[in-house]
Amino acid sequence: CSSDLFPSHDSFHSALTPDQALAQLLEGNQRFVTRKRTTPNQDLARLAEVAQGQAPFAAILSCADSRVVPEIAFDQGIGDLFVVRVAGNLAITEEIASEEYAVGVLKVPVLMVLGHERCGAVAASLEVAERPGVIESLVFAIRPAVETAEGQSGDRLTNVIKANVRLQVQRLQASSVLAAALN
Repeated sequence: CSSDLFPSHDSFHSALTPDQALAQLLEGNQRFVTRKRTTPNQDLARLAEVAQGQAPFAAILSCADSRVVPEIAFDQGIGDLFVVRVAGNLAITEEIASEEYAVGVLKVPVLMVLGHERCGAVAASLEVAERPGVIESLVFAIRPAVETAEGQSGDRLTNVIKANVRLQVQRLQASSVLAAALN
């Protein structure tokens, strides 16, 4: 897959398997949780290296919440992760297209949907209030997760956050590019 808009970077593709990439994410998250971050690939030498091309080993669909920074939460550096951020970690057209680029062109071996506690976009989907502008489009995209979590025992917001992650995974799997990568 190559074009003027999306050049191929075959020499930069990750050599990690999906299992190795996921393990690297989880190991980095464990360092973050235990406050033993190593903050790799965050110097000027790394900036010069990635200026030649990118080869992230993982793609993440994350919330735009300023308190959730995947590079920090997974103890990774510049160029290690291909992060797409949008309120509510929604898999909507442009975000799906971005993840298709990561998987189809950059050949990242793993794609993660990262939800988080106390997500404001998900919390807004539980309220009846109207939102100004086009903010309501975010709420509308999350509402199916609200319906899925209806009647579950436990904390309602937590249940909807989890249902929303599963919903976004389903939306990503509906992409022919991403579905092909699963096989």
